[in-house]
Amino acid sequence: MQLPANHVARFALTNEVHARPYEALEPPERAFHLAVMVEPDERAGERSHVLGLCERYGIGAPPEDAIHFSLDFGPFRLRWERHSEFTTYTFFARGDPSEPFARPATDRVPPEWLAAIPGRTLVAAHAALMARDWPLPPPADIAGLFGGNTVVGAEIGDGAGVAFTDFRIHADGASRFLVVDRALSRRQASRMLQRLFEIETYRVLALLALPIARDASPELGALERQLAAVTATLAEPKDSDEKLLDELTHLAARGERLIAASRYRFGAARAYYDIVERRVAELRERRLPGTQTVEEFMGRRLAPAMATIESVGRRELELSERVARASRLLSTRVDVARERQNQELLASMDRRARLQLRLQETVEGLSVAAITYYVVGLVGYAAKALKASGAAVNPDIAMGAAIPIVAVVAALGVRHIRRTVVRAQRSDAL
Repeated sequence: MQLPANHVARFALTNEVHARPYEALEPPERAFHLAVMVEPDERAGERSHVLGLCERYGIGAPPEDAIHFSLDFGPFRLRWERHSEFTTYTFFARGDPSEPFARPATDRVPPEWLAAIPGRTLVAAHAALMARDWPLPPPADIAGLFGGNTVVGAEIGDGAGVAFTDFRIHADGASRFLVVDRALSRRQASRMLQRLFEIETYRVLALLALPIARDASPELGALERQLAAVTATLAEPKDSDEKLLDELTHLAARGERLIAASRYRFGAARAYYDIVERRVAELRERRLPGTQTVEEFMGRRLAPAMATIESVGRRELELSERVARASRLLSTRVDVARERQNQELLASMDRRARLQLRLQETVEGLSVAAITYYVVGLVGYAAKALKASGAAVNPDIAMGAAIPIVAVVAALGVRHIRRTVVRAQRSDAL
């Protein structure tokens, strides 16, 4: 069948829903799940580390661009997955049919290779998948498998299996999960085990934000009190606006620093918590008499921590919004004060202009008088010169007659100059 050209991402997107397939597990089975936080500069070392294990056992290396793969090393199987900020290594091996945690799945993994895995351990968990004929012990004996701790458990898969854990780290540095098969298929058993591992992994990842929230809470409270004091000062202004603006700028900077330091981790915590809730729902639990279910445990222990994280996140955003509102109020007040100052300045300039006009008119009159005085004097000198040369000219009469003529001409000339200057100023203003 002839089809149009494929979209560049068609096959990748179609195969995405089939990525990370589950292992097919046949009880009794052992598993060990390791989740490590990896820095960006450690990513390259992950592949080379796995390649070293492949060379040691003489098996083919995984593809270079793979972000997940499963390899069979003979004594054990390895499932490797790379995530956004962490990487998981899950080891599988055949288990003891009678003792759940007698031998871990990593007992044949080279210990020096396991210790040298790039990153820092976030979650380590042993799991035992027991066969259907394994006799389920009474609750007291179940607790003994977990060091006498309080056990959380329930029927899972609508009764197809039973799962137990205590969500604690034991002396070997790992937590424990016990899954007993009743009617689980091989793929279903793998899915249930993987969900338990993911619940533990994403639970811890979500709680990474809790220390940040606890550390931010005291500083956040201090900022809220300081903002309340500044807001009260805005209502009854006593300090200068510049001082208030400095305080608000300092508050805004500290608040934004808190948000920048926690926003990614708080958002990731919310996403991880959503995954935990979905994985718990996918277990499809049924209560066992006298035993707390995983859903109840998460509701009582994880949900309050997440509420604390979300509360601190909301307070940070609300603080930022309140600082912004206070800044707008102060800006409005500063704008009003500046407008009042501008009005006073314009009024002062208007008064000064009127005074300058009066002074200019006075100066114009004096200028006309001075010009008239000097020009009439020149006329007098000219009349005296003519009289000395024999002309019948009376200098005094000539000077007297010249006074009104010169005064009128001088006044008209000064007025013409003033009007020319005014027109030039108006043209420049336009």
